[in-house]
Amino acid sequence: MCEQHKKNYNPNVFFAIAACCGLMAGYLNNEIINSVASAIAELFINLLKLVSLPIIFLSIVSTASGMNSVSEVKTLGKKVLKYTLLTTVISATVALILYVSINPVRGIIHQIPQVSENASSINQSGYLTYLADVIPSNFVKPFLENNVISVLFLAIVLSVAILALPDENRKPLHTFFSSFYAAVMKMTSWLVQLMPIAITAFIVLFMRDLQEGLEVKALALYLACVVLANLIQGFVILPIFLKFKGISPVATAKGMFPALSVAFFTKSSAAALPMAMRCAEENLKVTRKVAGFTLPLCTTINMNGCAAFILITVLFVSMSNGIVYTPIEMITWVLVATIAAVGNAGVPMGCYFLSSAFLAAMNVPLNILGVILPFYTLIDMLETAINVWSDSCVAVVVDKEIKQEVFADKGLILESNT
Repeated sequence: MCEQHKKNYNPNVFFAIAACCGLMAGYLNNEIINSVASAIAELFINLLKLVSLPIIFLSIVSTASGMNSVSEVKTLGKKVLKYTLLTTVISATVALILYVSINPVRGIIHQIPQVSENASSINQSGYLTYLADVIPSNFVKPFLENNVISVLFLAIVLSVAILALPDENRKPLHTFFSSFYAAVMKMTSWLVQLMPIAITAFIVLFMRDLQEGLEVKALALYLACVVLANLIQGFVILPIFLKFKGISPVATAKGMFPALSVAFFTKSSAAALPMAMRCAEENLKVTRKVAGFTLPLCTTINMNGCAAFILITVLFVSMSNGIVYTPIEMITWVLVATIAAVGNAGVPMGCYFLSSAFLAAMNVPLNILGVILPFYTLIDMLETAINVWSDSCVAVVVDKEIKQEVFADKGLILESNT
């Protein structure tokens, strides 16, 4: 019976109901309702902070520790990782350019902008001191101080160290971190159950701010940034990437269209994986070995749409709450968003939770993030399709390079025999 209830449970319906309740309650602008909403929002933010840094840290370490050893990932693995990082960095860079160009925060900040702790520390002691502060004096310190950059640093260093270990040491660590990550994600799934209540509270507070002069135009500009970043990545950057490698973008898109459709409507790269592998092998003639290795790995680490969403969302919500960034800090977020996206392995609503985790760790109010949530379903559909499209592009490029190398090796052998 419980399983039947789970099958019938559609969170989007409850999100819509919660949004309507929030709009009606917020429209009343009642002091008691606003106070209750503030308390609920604060409680939800505290719960979010509870899982925020563990999600960031464990998502990266559990993903990296499950990969092959460094010695085994020399040919195929290096190519996949190279193009995964390349496309993800480009996606985050395009997102930053769009964000700076459109500037969705203009006109919505009514308090005196406060320089973030990171920015102030940079201004006072210089960039070299700031860089030195990224490296913690002990392992626990970044988690106690909610230092996101230091946590990322620890995750990367630990991941590289685990990859360098022999299998008998690496596999137990992978099991430990994966199990720990699964436990944190189980806690996160409970948060999803509470999300409708949180949405109601966030929208009540948003309506209060709206009546005090907050502009809806900013939210529309934010959504335009996210959608445009994904469309440019999907229809401009990735086709140019294929064209540069001598591959037809139109033929590749036609061959992968069934998989892209599944990704769009299911909002799950994992659900689209079997269809993606079939399309790659049958329609695009990608070898089984390359498709079997590249596509599952890309499904785990190649998240172009997620990188764009994280960067734009974190900057928009934090800057809307008065935080300002130096140009170097904004460029740093390209790297941070890329690392976070690569570590976002199969997380339900992963981009949203990673964004909220960063913001919660920075002590940024999440009222605006709550208003974004009802729109996230449509954004997630587009992002998932872009992610699978990027996976497909990486697969066909890697397959072509592998075939060219094999052909060249055979040519050399034939030449030496003659």
